[in-house]
Amino acid sequence: MPGLTVSVVIPVRDDAIALAACLERLRRQTVPPWEVLIVDNGSTDGTAAVAAAWGARVVEEARIGIPSAAATGYDSARGDVIARLDADSRPDERWVERIVASMTADPGLDAVTGSGQFFDLPVVLRAGVSGAYLGAYYVLAHLALGHTALWGSSMAVRRQAWLAVRSRVSRDDSEVHDDLDLAFALGPGRRIRFDPMLRVGVSARSLRGHAQRVRRFDRACRTLRLNWRVAPPWDRWRARLAR
Repeated sequence: MPGLTVSVVIPVRDDAIALAACLERLRRQTVPPWEVLIVDNGSTDGTAAVAAAWGARVVEEARIGIPSAAATGYDSARGDVIARLDADSRPDERWVERIVASMTADPGLDAVTGSGQFFDLPVVLRAGVSGAYLGAYYVLAHLALGHTALWGSSMAVRRQAWLAVRSRVSRDDSEVHDDLDLAFALGPGRRIRFDPMLRVGVSARSLRGHAQRVRRFDRACRTLRLNWRVAPPWDRWRARLAR
């Protein structure tokens, strides 16, 4: 499928071991990414060395926080499509191919987002916990947004769409969910599609421990409050239905 070029952006802070596993999987893609950008967000481990060893381009972002790191990566990307993974994402070999196929088949599609499964949970719990967590996220976020959300562990957005909205995303607030914030910025006027086949393995470490779960919930609430000041959900749904 010639034509579209894909830049894969991975924001990382002190996660060299997981990053190496992710980059190894990107090396096996049936459609190779045009470039892989690692945004080193103040790492003190071997993150930059691992990235260089796998042939990735390293971009530094001194402001600590995923929102600033992700935005810097998107700004630096040069491909037609900007794909996003986390360091602990484990894409299968057709991950980039599916992104290219979706964007090529539908030129009006602005972004695509996928699903995943927690690979480090007991086997009997993986499907149920993963489905419940991501299902709840997508359903509740859809109600809040008026359209499909984005999930940062497996997603892609056209570069032209990012350039149109990059001034609207939060870059300096580390307590914002950057993927949900970007979905808000894209708004109901642009098209985001959920693709269940755009599936990755991902660690459940972000959900372990009461403090971690509370922090994620607080981040979600903060992201909603900040964006609803700009456009409350009823205005967003009115715009969506008008379309």
